[in-house]
Amino acid sequence: MALPPLVGLPTDRKQIGLHPFLAVGEKYVRAVVDGAGATPVLLPALQPPLAADEWLARLDGLLLTGAVSNIEPHHYGDEPSYAGNLHDPARDATTLGLVPRAVALGLPVLAICRGFQEVNVAFGGSLFQKLHEATGFNDHRENPDDPLDVQYAPSHAIRLAEGGLLATIAGGTHAQVNSLHGQGVARLGEGLVVEAIAPDGAIEAFRRDGGGFLLGVQWHPEWQVTTNPFYLGIFRAFGDACRAYAARRAASARNSLTEPA
Repeated sequence: MALPPLVGLPTDRKQIGLHPFLAVGEKYVRAVVDGAGATPVLLPALQPPLAADEWLARLDGLLLTGAVSNIEPHHYGDEPSYAGNLHDPARDATTLGLVPRAVALGLPVLAICRGFQEVNVAFGGSLFQKLHEATGFNDHRENPDDPLDVQYAPSHAIRLAEGGLLATIAGGTHAQVNSLHGQGVARLGEGLVVEAIAPDGAIEAFRRDGGGFLLGVQWHPEWQVTTNPFYLGIFRAFGDACRAYAARRAASARNSLTEPA
C-alpha cells in the first residue's frame, strides 16, 4: 500500500510570552488528515525564507491556511496599512515566493482565506483591505463574540461557475458557505479563473488556468470538514490530486534509477 502523500502547511509566526513561535491551526492539520487522507508537514515561515525548492521537492501538495494576519499591502499596491491591521512579514516572505514555484512544478495547491489572498497577490492581483468599506460589497466578517459554531456556520450562498471544479464537487451551481474575512480580491491575479461569486459580486473562489490543481477559496472548508459534504469534497479532490502527484513523482524516481548512466 502506498504511503499517504505529504502536504506542506506554511506556519504563522506568533508571539507567545517573550518568545516567537511558529504554528498552524489544528483544524487545518486535522482537515489534511481526515479530509484529504494525507500526512501534514509543517513548514517554518522564516525571514529571510528558506529556499522554496528545497521544500517542494519533498512534498506532494501544499495547503495555504487562513490566519489572523493580513498580507502587508506594499506587496500589492501603494496604499498604506491601517491602524490595528495585523501582519506577519515572515509568512509573506515565505508564501508569496512559494506559490509560483509550487505551480511551476505542478504541485497541487489548496488555498484558504489568507492563503486564497496570498495566491492572488503572488500572481499580481490586489486586495481590498476593508471589503466592507468598498462600494457595493457586504460585510463578510464574523461576529467575534459569537460561539465558534455560529461564526463558522453557513453565512451566505455562492454561485459556482458552470463546468468548474467546485460545481463538479457540489453537483450543482450553488452552495452555502461560512464567511470570516475582512479583506477580499480587488483585481484578480494573472492566470486565475473565477470559480465562485458571492451575491454581492465578491470573488469567493478561483482556480489556476492551464492544468494542474490550484484551488483557492475565501471561506473555511476545513471547519468540521467531515460533516459537510461540500467541504469534504474539496479536501478529497485535493487529496486525490496529491496522491496522483505522489504516484508520478515515485514513477519518475524509479525511472531515473533504471536509466543507463
